[in-house]
Amino acid sequence: MFFQSLRRNIKRTLLKHLIRAIILNTQLHKNNVRLNGHFMPLKQKIFAFIHATILHWGSNMKISLTAAIAALGLSGAAAAGTFGPLVTPQELASNLDQANPIILDIRGEAYGEGHLPGAVPAPYSLFRGPSTNPGQLLDVATLEPRFEALGLNFEQPIVIVHEGNSNSNFGAAARVYWTLKSTGFEDLTILNGGKLAWEQAGLPLETRVVEPSATELELVFSDDWTVTTPQVAEFAEGTDNVVLVDARLADFYSGDTKHKAAARPGTVPGAINYAHYNFFDGDSPRVKTAFDVTALKAELEIPDGAEVVSFCNTGHWAATNWFALSEIGEIESVKLYPGSMVEYSNAELPMMNTPGLLDNLKSQLLGDG
Repeated sequence: MFFQSLRRNIKRTLLKHLIRAIILNTQLHKNNVRLNGHFMPLKQKIFAFIHATILHWGSNMKISLTAAIAALGLSGAAAAGTFGPLVTPQELASNLDQANPIILDIRGEAYGEGHLPGAVPAPYSLFRGPSTNPGQLLDVATLEPRFEALGLNFEQPIVIVHEGNSNSNFGAAARVYWTLKSTGFEDLTILNGGKLAWEQAGLPLETRVVEPSATELELVFSDDWTVTTPQVAEFAEGTDNVVLVDARLADFYSGDTKHKAAARPGTVPGAINYAHYNFFDGDSPRVKTAFDVTALKAELEIPDGAEVVSFCNTGHWAATNWFALSEIGEIESVKLYPGSMVEYSNAELPMMNTPGLLDNLKSQLLGDG
């Protein structure tokens, strides 16, 4: 009896402190806190707290704490950001002073030729894996110092700027968005049409190199929007609750060509093909800002409650599909397979649409990158 009473008292105390922290959060900017010089979303701190508590007090404590958080409105989707997932050049330009966003220019060397005023150079390569597996998921230990050097924090909105010269190029911005969202950044936006759309709108560029002040971050990676190779291998065995969507061009899906780093052409067994360019109007580099979600779910045969897994060669085109389905279409349980077919094919797992030995050799010699 003594230990049961002690346990109840400790649970009450922990919940009381949790509620106090949430109340305090209402006085802070954009649901974030800064403790000991480190930025971290309060929601992440709370769930880290839950995880530590579970280790000591078991599943009953998890139920109590999680219920308290749900009742206080912290367990749902993040509140709408400053601009939403997409922003036009005109909208961004007219709100720069008021919103004070961090603008990340992910174009690499092109940054020096002219960029949005105040934009920080953040080459796409910072968010990518090695040449042998470009879509490889980078761990927090790698990402944290890179994001600190970019001056990122959880208080300011972040606007991602790509070149905008093709619909394929949008995948870079979408992959960066996905990476940032997965590491706790919530107020995220992509400049629709990229730097070229900004320039075409007659808005100013500058060439000075912006050197941000470094920050200190505590990142926690969320797997809410990602799947791993072992998970995909399990899904490939067949399940009614997962829809595998191959975002590549038809030639990749059919096995007629492959990425240079892939071991074999073909696709994941059971996958359907829905190329990334379907989310654009023709050859326009601007992604559609709205589409018929019900019709699309019917076309892709996505049942209610199903998990959708988007993949491609290296998690680039697939990031576009993930962004469109998850962030624009607001379809729940859409996940990205970051390593995609390069990682999957090199794991020697079963594949579909893989040609015979001679055709495979021809594909390796003449294959598309």
